Amino acid sequence: AYSRLYQSLEFPSSCLLHPITSIEYQWIQGRLKAEQQEELAASFSSLLTYGLSLIRRFRSVFPLSVSDSPARLQSLLRVLVQMCKMKAFGELCPNTAPLPQLVTEALQTGTTEWFHLKQQHHQPMVQGIPEAGKALLGLVQDVIGDLHQCQRTWDKIFHNTLKIHLFSMAFRELQWLVAKRVQDHTTVVGDVVSPEMGESLFQLYISLKELCQLRMSSSERDGVLALDNFHRWFQPAIPSWLQKTYNEALARVQRAVQMDEISHTARQLDWPDPEEAFMITVKFVEDTCRLALVYCSLIKARARELSSGQKDQGQAANMLCVVVNDMEQLRLVIGKLPAQLAWEALEQRVGAVLEQGQLQNTLHAQLQSALAGLGHEIRTGVRTLAEQLEVGIAKHIQKLVGVRESVLPEDAILPLMKFLEVELCYMNTNLVQENFSSLLTLLWTHTLTVLVEAAASQRSSSLASNRLKIALQNLEICFHAEGCGLPPKALHTATFQALQRDLELQAASSRELIRKYFCSRIQQQAETTSEELGAVTVKASYRASEQKLRVELLSASSLLPLDSNGSSDPFVQLTLEPRHEFPELAARETQKHKKDLHPLFDETFEFLVPAEPCRKAGACLLLTVLDYDTLGADDLEGEAFLPLREVPGLSGSEEPGEVPQTRLPLTYPAPNGDPILQLLEGRKGDREAQVFVRLRRHRAKQASQHALRPAP
Repeated sequence: AYSRLYQSLEFPSSCLLHPITSIEYQWIQGRLKAEQQEELAASFSSLLTYGLSLIRRFRSVFPLSVSDSPARLQSLLRVLVQMCKMKAFGELCPNTAPLPQLVTEALQTGTTEWFHLKQQHHQPMVQGIPEAGKALLGLVQDVIGDLHQCQRTWDKIFHNTLKIHLFSMAFRELQWLVAKRVQDHTTVVGDVVSPEMGESLFQLYISLKELCQLRMSSSERDGVLALDNFHRWFQPAIPSWLQKTYNEALARVQRAVQMDEISHTARQLDWPDPEEAFMITVKFVEDTCRLALVYCSLIKARARELSSGQKDQGQAANMLCVVVNDMEQLRLVIGKLPAQLAWEALEQRVGAVLEQGQLQNTLHAQLQSALAGLGHEIRTGVRTLAEQLEVGIAKHIQKLVGVRESVLPEDAILPLMKFLEVELCYMNTNLVQENFSSLLTLLWTHTLTVLVEAAASQRSSSLASNRLKIALQNLEICFHAEGCGLPPKALHTATFQALQRDLELQAASSRELIRKYFCSRIQQQAETTSEELGAVTVKASYRASEQKLRVELLSASSLLPLDSNGSSDPFVQLTLEPRHEFPELAARETQKHKKDLHPLFDETFEFLVPAEPCRKAGACLLLTVLDYDTLGADDLEGEAFLPLREVPGLSGSEEPGEVPQTRLPLTYPAPNGDPILQLLEGRKGDREAQVFVRLRRHRAKQASQHALRPAP
């Protein structure tokens, strides 16, 4: 029965250990009838087959984006190991292969199936060699990412449980599959490689190098692999790579020679008359600075012209990156003019001819004006670059929240992360560090703005919010770049921290939000310093040996007079919250006291409850003090929350001794604006959330009907 339930419902596989252990202890050969033995054997086989199917698909069934996935997989493996070790299993299923062999075969099959699914995912819409190259590069990067996960997480679980080296097995299978695809692709490309294809092959070559480096962590490092000597497949592309390197170097050399001619001409002239030499130098500087600003205008116009018909935002951003880099190079050249034109020597020569400060007011003023103009253009370029990249980021985030539910979060964020990885890698290579840091800062600000807008539009969807939360975590890592990007202080802005808190709430399940609500009310009560609504006094203890929570409700004091006669008829409701943690326990009530603002209840209540749910954060005894009305609805005096994890007998391992009294101030729920209730209210399809919100809104409405008593 447990086996059938496990295959149709989601519950921890560890629940199967108890019936398995019970069967093992009570097994006596021949005790069961033949029909019962067949039924038990079928149950064993069914559970084994189902467990192997989960293991075959462990990458999707136990995603690392869910924190307890490794523990769940390890629990399943332990159940299967325990079952296969049973005498009953050995006698009823004698022809079953050893479990390690079955699991290894399932992992091999599952790895191949996962590879083919990824290959289909990367299949380009437009068929062509360049598109096939991009798809193959994405596939290889996915394989590298999967092997890293196997190496860091999954290998240890399979080895500790079944002595199976998952990483080595996955590396062996995947490198063979990758090698076959790469060989086919390079064969189709042929011996004549265009510059565009050469760049694609170079990126593929670098990724294969990274993949082969993982071999050192595999048990296959001494064997023969399909990727051995893979560099030979790329030999036809070498001339294209070398030509690109030569062209870039040649262009830089030519620009350097042209800029050097300015200072070379000035030094050759070396005019002997000091005053005229000063005027000539002023003209040199004036013309050079003017040319620098004209050059900025020209390359900006050219970049706009080229990018206007460019649909690919990444390509447009790359063009702008070249513009910024050229302007930065020009600023460096202009900054060297004083040394190249020997201003110090000129100042000494014209000291007797010029008025004091004239050189400073002319040459240096011209230079600073030009440098300021170039600096402004560079900052504008960096800002525009960040805005263009923001467009790409916004598109990927929009796709992220709209992707179908069956796509795993880590797969959903891959396009965004790959886009950023490619673009930031290019920017880091082509921008000087100062401008790259400025770009990262601006881009991080823009990215947070996009995420805030996306989070606001997805408040009612915990699935989309969870994807945004994972995206924020990965973006933080990307922008930090292991210390090479933005420092933590620049990343953890007020916007980031607020967004992180909001997404944590939005991504939580309804039950988790209800738990957080009670945590919040307990914290608010702890910060309450006055007893304007009155207070209740209780004694509570827990006896682990009996699994019994004992509550002595002693008294209430200083209650508000809610009846027209200037008094109240108080009684107290006692409930254990959150209700989903204590579904079997009904609410309790005290006796009703007539016309008494300081009632002495002196009543004892006992709750039969396990210790585990009581120790969870947010678990509490809710004491709701009400004024009994014969005709209408009861009025709310106030609420008090007793955190169960602080109750003697639950906070430690020893049985409670003398139980102290606890005085709890009464509080009202907030009338509106509670962010947790707003999130729960937006989940229209969740009945449990709606019932909880209605009750809390009702309590808040009751509280709003009574003004606080004026201070004496």
